[in-house]
Amino acid sequence: MTPSEEALRLLPLLELSQALAASDIRSALPRVLEILAEGFGALNGAILLADEEGKSLRIEAARGLSRQAVERSHYKAGEGINGRVLVSGKAVVLPQASLEPLFLDRTGVLKEQRRKKTELSFFCVPIFLDQRTTGTLSLTLPYDPGRDYERDTRLIQIAASMVGLAMKVARLVAADRQRLAEENQQLRLELRERYDLRHLIGHSHAMQRVYDAVAQAAPSSTTVLIRGESGTGKELAAHALHYNSPRADKPFVKVSCGALPEALIESELFGYEPGAFTDARQQKKGRFELADGGTLFLDEVGELSPATQVKLLRVLQEREFERLGGVKPVRVDVRLITATNRDLEAAVRAGTFREDLYYRLHVFELFMPPLRERQADILLLADHFVEKIAAAQGKDVRRISTSAIDMLVAYHWPGNVRELENAIERAILVSEGGVIHAHHLPPSLQTAEVSGTLPTTSLEDTVSAFERDLLQDTLKSARGNRARAARILQTTERILNYKIKKYGLEPERFKTP
Repeated sequence: MTPSEEALRLLPLLELSQALAASDIRSALPRVLEILAEGFGALNGAILLADEEGKSLRIEAARGLSRQAVERSHYKAGEGINGRVLVSGKAVVLPQASLEPLFLDRTGVLKEQRRKKTELSFFCVPIFLDQRTTGTLSLTLPYDPGRDYERDTRLIQIAASMVGLAMKVARLVAADRQRLAEENQQLRLELRERYDLRHLIGHSHAMQRVYDAVAQAAPSSTTVLIRGESGTGKELAAHALHYNSPRADKPFVKVSCGALPEALIESELFGYEPGAFTDARQQKKGRFELADGGTLFLDEVGELSPATQVKLLRVLQEREFERLGGVKPVRVDVRLITATNRDLEAAVRAGTFREDLYYRLHVFELFMPPLRERQADILLLADHFVEKIAAAQGKDVRRISTSAIDMLVAYHWPGNVRELENAIERAILVSEGGVIHAHHLPPSLQTAEVSGTLPTTSLEDTVSAFERDLLQDTLKSARGNRARAARILQTTERILNYKIKKYGLEPERFKTP
């Protein structure tokens, strides 16, 4: 055989590799038999797979066989040629199938050829998966005395090896998909558990209003505006709204509008097409598309530029948008939740926030109260943070001392819940035993009473001492000039003289010789 003829014999293997790579293994098997049948001139072919115990074979894919023949063609381990190959893991080749008594002919092909007075050749090779025979590949060919049976057997074995390798890859991919699906399901359950309403900390009246508002808004797709100072837990409320809604199994996508530069916020929200700008080499989906079917949370929505406000307004009105550099509208089904610590009403009056967008966002308002209005929740939150942070840091901290509790309750918490969490984290870090004491808390929480720095003088004496020091310092700066000192203190010379006499000061001491 010439080199060109040999190359032609190998072409089916190339087509075979392409077929196995182009689709999933189950749908690729009929195409595999089609390629082999055309390449070898086969009358029929079949791929048989073993059951889980490896005790029997059934046809998974066939070519040139009737439905009745496929239903008849099943073999026990060791039965017939296919059953022997399953047990031995070795190829069997019958140049003249009619001479082999073990050839059971359950497909009826040999009976048909006897009627036509022609002979058949039968090839059966094993399919291996993880070094175990998992099936067989068989081809029935017209008998040809000049056929190179050894060469053709090797080629069919290579084809069977490719099928086995594709089956292994498919099994690994299926296992990965199953693992990812299980992990995603577990993650969804954990997120739903974490953001369940029961896990919002607080029993105060202010928090009861939050629970009521979340319970009212969560079941719907209504746009929600969450308001409150920085650190009050607005993002936590947004999570609770999503994971207690019918969209809980869909994406929850969050965007911090204040953290993104104005030049990037539009492309982040709406995506872009290739060529939209210098570095846009391929299409990118925006956050709205990624959140399709789920919830989009826009934090610090008051920081959006006027141009982005216009596009956001259109999405809310039309439920569609164009990617940056695109002309084709993209329709989305997204529930929008926004949050801000800004006074949007004042921004509307100042012209920095669109009035029509404000009313689109202000459908249902949820207010997160500052921690100073939730004094009854401070200890609950502190205990929660102690348990969570101590476990994360691997420290055995179990309680907060009475003096530390007094400090936590007395403090005004300008940074709200976030500041409380940071204070507890710092206290756990520096604590050496299982108890958080007052001196473990940040210096900003140290009151005069706790630190032993309560004033020992009356208010009148303290004010008089300050006033005397101020007068003396001003006279020194004016070099004893009373008129100049009065101008510096923005008072009259008469009042200044009265104060000088009251405190027994001597301006002449500060005059330059």
